[in-house]
Amino acid sequence: MKHTLLCVFISMLSMNTIMAQMPHDQIYMNKNIACGALMYGNSSWTNYWENSLKRDNPNIGKLSTESLSAMIAYGITKKINALVMVPYVKTQASQGNLMGQQGFQDVSLWLKAQVFNYKQLHGHATLGLSTPMSNYVTEFMPMSIGLGAKTFSARAILHYDLPSNLFISATSSYIVRSQVMVDRDSYLNGEKLVNSGSVVVPNAFDAMFRLGYIKKENQLEVFAEHFSCAGGDNIRRNSMPFLTNDMTMTAVGAYAKYQPKSLGVSAKVSYVVEGQNAGQSTNVTLGVLYLFKVK
Repeated sequence: MKHTLLCVFISMLSMNTIMAQMPHDQIYMNKNIACGALMYGNSSWTNYWENSLKRDNPNIGKLSTESLSAMIAYGITKKINALVMVPYVKTQASQGNLMGQQGFQDVSLWLKAQVFNYKQLHGHATLGLSTPMSNYVTEFMPMSIGLGAKTFSARAILHYDLPSNLFISATSSYIVRSQVMVDRDSYLNGEKLVNSGSVVVPNAFDAMFRLGYIKKENQLEVFAEHFSCAGGDNIRRNSMPFLTNDMTMTAVGAYAKYQPKSLGVSAKVSYVVEGQNAGQSTNVTLGVLYLFKVK
């Protein structure tokens, strides 16, 4: 259920056209131009999929995950950008006795580079790393603020410019996750008992399709995204989720940004329409963006 946070994307700026920049888009800042962003995110669900069974849970009621993320992007060159994000996350349930968790989650770093240009078709690649910032509890799901795994991700981006400032974009990425140490001597992975405190967290992949409009200070787009683990087990009946679960989600949403000058705002909303071992969440992100030059 923590993976609903993966549907919360970041918003940054670009020089000249001053557009939003994300790890999955085609926009770059010029050399020595940096940008900061402060983003508030809220993700909540009442119903979730226990394996493929859709249900609610009176011991949880409505689970809410709030996040406050600080981010900065920097133009190393016109075709290579670096992005860093630090999120503070808080979870809480509306019913039952499960105690919410809060703290700094995982610091993430991305490097994005332009690979080729051919007429209206553009290719890009993004490499990312993340690691936990604090010793938060990982096995108290769905109240945990994160998985606790170090990750490496590789993303390919294809972008095509259409007439009248429209565009389409398709991206796909693969996420490699490290093992996680938990405070127990054994755990179940499917029907197998593993006598170890080292948990194998399944790798994952995602894909996104975007259709949008972008011109000067305005950016509007709609998108569909699919996220799935590459293996893993299912939540057992009336049991808590665990790090080994195979979580799958398909979400649809919209993004908007208004950036008349150096200061701008952005908003994003998405909804999980289908899933497995995950919450049917509604996700909202609001951001304040500021562009500046690094001497």
